[in-house]
Amino acid sequence: MRTSVRLSAYALGLIVLFGAAVSAGRLAGTDKPATQTPHATAEGHAGHEATTTQLPGGLQITQGGYALSPVTTALRPGRRQVLAFRILGPDGKPVTQYTAEHGAELHLIVVRRDLAGYQHPHPTRAADGTWSATFTAGPPGQYRMFADFTPRARGDNFVLGADIPAAGDYQPRELPGPTWETVVDGYTVTRAGDPQAGTESWMTVSVSKAGQPVTLEPYLGAYGHLVALRQGDLAYLHMHPQEGTAAGPDVTFDARVPAAGVYRLFLEFQHGGRVHLAEFTASTTSAHTHN
Repeated sequence: MRTSVRLSAYALGLIVLFGAAVSAGRLAGTDKPATQTPHATAEGHAGHEATTTQLPGGLQITQGGYALSPVTTALRPGRRQVLAFRILGPDGKPVTQYTAEHGAELHLIVVRRDLAGYQHPHPTRAADGTWSATFTAGPPGQYRMFADFTPRARGDNFVLGADIPAAGDYQPRELPGPTWETVVDGYTVTRAGDPQAGTESWMTVSVSKAGQPVTLEPYLGAYGHLVALRQGDLAYLHMHPQEGTAAGPDVTFDARVPAAGVYRLFLEFQHGGRVHLAEFTASTTSAHTHN
């Protein structure tokens, strides 16, 4: 059985960032969900229409009657602060009941729109439905926050997003080219396999340290978490290891994506009681061969 893969159902368009227009796809009053493959919609929000609205903090996606409503509408680069938000239900009230998946009621991802500064905070929910997490933004820029959750009242998964600016001198980072290996915190992480659009695809990552294979530890109920964000429109997928995957050093992920493009892959794994983040760039159109 395939691992769960979730696709954020929206296409974002032209955004203005500190007076500079940055093209990020198309913008319309109502955007339909991005094209999805059958396995991508099996666990997600198939059929929910996504509507884009403008809020003081940026663009907000409303989907299936649910909305992500930021309480924090601006970030302070390099300064610790509380990042707060609410999920509003079809009745306009904050949602307070969720179905936990992969160890949490809600997964929060924050990344700058050039795919730099990825973070996966773990927010807590107050009784009134307000979620909050301690967060320190990186350099100035427009940040995108993603809320990945399943409301108990509906039983199906939603991924909603909103933009939050961090004022200052924005210096966009050029996305690194496709790579097969990266080093983080003394660990060497290698991947084999590229994401493929609309066809079965598997990607295996291997972790070693000082030349020796590493046995990974469970993190949020799995031996690794992989988030893929597509360059440009920031289409979002959350992948988990193939069922039955052992503790490593090799972990295999379902890598089928709904459409071709350049993706930034963010792999979180745990070893020695600490969570580490490895990043790769991958392209569905590249002709790389891994030996």
